[in-house]
Amino acid sequence: MNRRAWFLFLLVAVLWGIPYFLIKLAIDDLSPVFVVAGRGLIAALVLLPVAAARGTLGALRAKAGVVTLLAAVHIIGPFLLITYGEQHITSSLTGLLIAIEPVAIALLMSRTEPLTKGRTAGLILGFAGVAVLVGLDVSGDRLGLLGAGMVLLAALSYAVATILVQRRAADVPPEALAGGTTAITAIVLTPFAIATWPSGPVHAPAWTALALLGVFCTAVALLAFYRLIALAGSNRAGLVTYLNPVVAVALGVLFLDESVRWSTVAGFALVVAGCWLSTRPSPAATSSTKEEPVPAPAG
Repeated sequence: MNRRAWFLFLLVAVLWGIPYFLIKLAIDDLSPVFVVAGRGLIAALVLLPVAAARGTLGALRAKAGVVTLLAAVHIIGPFLLITYGEQHITSSLTGLLIAIEPVAIALLMSRTEPLTKGRTAGLILGFAGVAVLVGLDVSGDRLGLLGAGMVLLAALSYAVATILVQRRAADVPPEALAGGTTAITAIVLTPFAIATWPSGPVHAPAWTALALLGVFCTAVALLAFYRLIALAGSNRAGLVTYLNPVVAVALGVLFLDESVRWSTVAGFALVVAGCWLSTRPSPAATSSTKEEPVPAPAG
């Protein structure tokens, strides 16, 4: 990946590494469906004016079906599944289950992008790093199995969505694509959000958390992620789920005075090694790049 792709990769990893903390704050006073609908509405209000100013909203007309499907499998479905599923399982198990996304993408795309030994080793190392970093606490309530299944389904939905963006929506500008999917999310979920309107007082931390989730963890993150897919492909873009737990742990160490354990250092090293191996170009791609000269620009 080039420098711009790496910047977007790290940006998305940070922006998707902090939502769990913000969600915990928001659902203290707001229902899960209200939080997801609010994230979509706020993100749409940020992104649609940007797309309109750039004149890219028209690109959504020809891709209305794909954008609607993407809203379902990348935002509405997984956001709700994770929010409700995490009520029955621990956050560490949630992080571990979500981290199967790169493996799922690699398997789903194995026909068009065969797995090399290096990439396979990288995927295994990265997943092992997440496991070491977050641990494996399978405790939960009596519906823990259901909760784990919901989070696992969300991870698979993320994988399908990432591939869908590359194969069916690569020609849609990122600001229009993100604006369209978040707008559809808001439209679909607003009636349910109204039905679960908070009956008691909503404190400032909950509203602040919802605003941050909508602007940064949804609008900016989706914009960067869709651009990252265009630059690096779905296989490499999906690796951000390996770094999300690293960001969450790092924030805990920096701002919550959490201790640095041996598992923190070991997990971080494994994740970095896994991402490095998984993002290296294959020997075939490298040789073809060397053999094929770059055409001179016309004119």
